[in-house]
Amino acid sequence: MSKKGWNIKNFFKEIIYTVIIFFLISIVLNYIRKPDIKENIYDYRLVDTYGKSIDLSNYKGEPIVVHFWATWCPICKLEASNIDELSKEYNVVSIAVTSGSNKDINEFMQKRQLSYRVVSDKDGNLAKKFNISAYPTTLIYTKDGKLKFTEVGYSTTVGLKARLHL
Repeated sequence: MSKKGWNIKNFFKEIIYTVIIFFLISIVLNYIRKPDIKENIYDYRLVDTYGKSIDLSNYKGEPIVVHFWATWCPICKLEASNIDELSKEYNVVSIAVTSGSNKDINEFMQKRQLSYRVVSDKDGNLAKKFNISAYPTTLIYTKDGKLKFTEVGYSTTVGLKARLHL
């Protein structure tokens, strides 16, 4: 009986299998954790951490990315630069849930050199309306205001851009 040796081909095969399994597990987990959202995105008029109004009905005809996150969330911190990059090309409404005062959130953003606008959901009421219970959660709406995609957990910039183009 011969033992199968570990050569470069077998090594890469195992890596590919592992990546595929991880991808499939993440799809299942994303589906299980996906919030049931019935909110009309255009009904919201929010105020960012600098006191400037954000009327989401002004985004009709354009896709909108709504990103729920928290300053205390380690995954959110890793993903923040991806959201910042995305905000340079697309309408991003970022909602910091139970993350302290506007000053705390603004200091967090400045320390990390992030430029996207943030709405403070100090008590988590907005997250509750959208049935968000895990962070980060990213919602992608079509130009017609229909929820197209929901991602719970870390997303890459490339992945988010690809979903916006699908």
